[in-house]
Amino acid sequence: MTITELEECIDRYGKEIYGFCRQVTGSLQEGDDLYQDTFLKAVELKDKIDLSKNPKSYLLSVAVRLWKNKRRKYAWRQRIAGMESFSDELQFEIAAENRKEPEAGILAKEERAYVHKCVQTLEEKYRIPVCLYYAAELSVQEIAEVLRLPEGTVKSRLYKARKIIKEKLEVAGYDR
Repeated sequence: MTITELEECIDRYGKEIYGFCRQVTGSLQEGDDLYQDTFLKAVELKDKIDLSKNPKSYLLSVAVRLWKNKRRKYAWRQRIAGMESFSDELQFEIAAENRKEPEAGILAKEERAYVHKCVQTLEEKYRIPVCLYYAAELSVQEIAEVLRLPEGTVKSRLYKARKIIKEKLEVAGYDR
């Protein structure tokens, strides 16, 4: 793959990969760093990327591996010497959907923020497939390829994550 082809991949898949990075990290700063690291690594590995296969899932698998490595390093550092918290609260900037009824827009924004908070509290094995499915818009098969897991495992993790989020929403009074 040439640099020009890699630039085309960034143009084509950049938004989904960026959304995944922001969702999985839960922080604007960390999401930006992961996104940048992913494409720096892609430049290093450009000869290994095959355009005939799914380059989006390859780039997402690079992002997942970088994120897991970063979390692992952080965990080791925490064991040696405690540091400040790794993830910041992601600041949502979502416009009110219905200008005629500002209360409805505010409530919808609050609900989305709470759902995001629930996703961030999930264990990593559940959070990553959820972010890949909803933020990066990958299919179950593509998620299985990215995470190198069987499709059944991905389906069960998505099911379990949705169930956990639903329970948290019901407890908070967001049941519909």
